[in-house]
Amino acid sequence: MDGGDDTEVAAAPPPPLEWKFSQVFGERTAGEEVQEVDIISAIEFDRTGDHLATGDRGGRVVLFERTDTKDNGGSRRDLERMDYALSRHPEFRYKTEFQSHEPEFDYLKSLEIEEKINKIRWCQTANGALFLLSTNDKTIKFWKVQEKKVKKISEMNIDPSKAVGNVGVPSSSVSSSSRSHLANGGYPDRSCNDFPFPPGGIPSLRLPVVVVTSHETSLLARCRRVYAHAHDYHINSISNNREHHLCFVHNSGVTKFDISSFETASDGETFISADDLRINLWNLEISNQSFNIVDVKPANMEDLTEVITSAEFHPTHCNMLAYSSSKGSIRLIDLRQSALCDTHTKLFEEQEAPGSRSFFTEIIASISDIKFGREGRYILSRDYMTLKLWDINMDSGPVSTFQVHEYLRPKLCDLYENDSIFDKFECCLSGDGQRVATGSYSNLFRVFGCADGSTESTTLEASKNPMRRPVPTPSRPSRSLGSITRVVRRGGESPGVDANGNSFDFTTKLLHLAWHPTENSIACAAANSLYMYYA
Repeated sequence: MDGGDDTEVAAAPPPPLEWKFSQVFGERTAGEEVQEVDIISAIEFDRTGDHLATGDRGGRVVLFERTDTKDNGGSRRDLERMDYALSRHPEFRYKTEFQSHEPEFDYLKSLEIEEKINKIRWCQTANGALFLLSTNDKTIKFWKVQEKKVKKISEMNIDPSKAVGNVGVPSSSVSSSSRSHLANGGYPDRSCNDFPFPPGGIPSLRLPVVVVTSHETSLLARCRRVYAHAHDYHINSISNNREHHLCFVHNSGVTKFDISSFETASDGETFISADDLRINLWNLEISNQSFNIVDVKPANMEDLTEVITSAEFHPTHCNMLAYSSSKGSIRLIDLRQSALCDTHTKLFEEQEAPGSRSFFTEIIASISDIKFGREGRYILSRDYMTLKLWDINMDSGPVSTFQVHEYLRPKLCDLYENDSIFDKFECCLSGDGQRVATGSYSNLFRVFGCADGSTESTTLEASKNPMRRPVPTPSRPSRSLGSITRVVRRGGESPGVDANGNSFDFTTKLLHLAWHPTENSIACAAANSLYMYYA
């Protein structure tokens, strides 16, 4: 094909993005010790990208709101529709925070339940209020965050001689009365009182005057519902239906409650929660009943070979969802087939190369997170060493595989000994589906281009200078574990750097990150700090 052909130019991959630092919240000073309860454990943008929520190990949820669009007098989408030139990068500010979960103790099982927030999911807004789901290991909560007008006490026990006519409680029943009030409880006309007051009222009686100030508001977070006692194992995922679709589910008589049909997404009625062995379907309005749709628990627990690691609803088909397993497979299921989805519609897994199996093969193959692309055509999965992009129409293997930190492969033994090999890294896709991102060690995160022909591979550090780290070159041969050990003993290199200059500081890890739904903006968590970048 001619290189100057228009089709060839249109198919060219987008150029690599140049990432810049935007903001940081909770930045640590040099030498400051991080408290365990302050470490961020969940990040989530809402569907508009105007709000961001984080959860931490102390059970708190912190909300941030976007400010640069408000300064310009409208939403960013409206401004773009009017060809408004937006030169400023995305800016967020602290909005509010609330205590979502508290530590508990299960006396029947003698088990401590941590307050740590595992996942956060935004629900549809209504009447100016924000709604979201948050979960720890056992309990899911549905929160409403709304602005309330501040009520203030303007006067208290005022001088009775100046009180006539200005101390009535502002209500329809009192304001309709033509009688004057005294500050200490009496009417000027004593015959109008049901209770006999002395002349001039009772001096010790205090009657405050409460007024609503229209210019002052405060944010109030209220727990609307609690979904508890449905999981025997730790909850690892929650996902809610959010698109405008109507779907029906067949009732086979094995449900916990009778469900013959439901309308989803357009009114945000349903969500799923997953633990190691089961996936439950919930209705937001019903907190004491759930519908078990996936159960992989064998009759004999000794026969257990894999567990569920993540689950996600399809973004456009409310009857479809996917879940991943510790064996590196992804199953797509259709809720229309049966009430208990013990069989899958499609199975996505990569075949092992002959002779490549080792002690660590199954451990590093375990998928820690999956995400659907915006249109639902692709699924992004993260295992310990790689990111994989799957086409749901092609179950023979991933369409792309991205090496995240291949230089750590010689260190798998050390990673196993210090339990780092069990770290669960999250992944995310850009709104346009052109790029994917995930975290690594030393507070690094990787951004890859996944468009046809793209070679984009960027390594950034969660700091104010994100481009400080060099991009690792996977094509270079790594040194063997023995040669690294010898170098460390001689002191010729830093003990945390391999032959290619790539750091593997296992104590600092970037597990959680989220991509803005409509823009090239990433929020990521490094311990207790929230960093934001834009391109």
